[in-house]
Amino acid sequence: MALDKILSIGGKPGLYILLTQTRSGFVGESLLDGKRVTVGIRSNVSVLSEIAIYTLEEEVPLREVFQKIKEKESGKKTSISHKADKIELEEYFFEILPNYDEDRVYASDIKKIIQWYNILLDNNITDFVEGKDAEEPTAVEASSEEE
Repeated sequence: MALDKILSIGGKPGLYILLTQTRSGFVGESLLDGKRVTVGIRSNVSVLSEIAIYTLEEEVPLREVFQKIKEKESGKKTSISHKADKIELEEYFFEILPNYDEDRVYASDIKKIIQWYNILLDNNITDFVEGKDAEEPTAVEASSEEE
């Protein structure tokens, strides 16, 4: 499953799979407990494929950060908990992304990234490089719909 179907909903813990869109928002299913929620269009919702992490040179897509964590941890859960101290979290993240912008990436962001990675791993969503391949068919589908 691609990260473009995985959502973070402001004020709600964990991650959600986009099931369907409605006129007033969408329906998502929690990756933590499988419960379905209806979310209005005014809610603060982020699609994981659209999130990027600030570095000193550029913005790195979240899927690339997840891939680096996967490579560091050999495809297993992170060796650090998302509840670890700020210093430990920053040291761990520095190993993953040595040039991340410490002024713009907060410990709370690192906590979310580690927690999200572990949630995705628990749900067997581990193909983080899929984003590049998934973009091409979408472009082809869009152009064929216009014809």
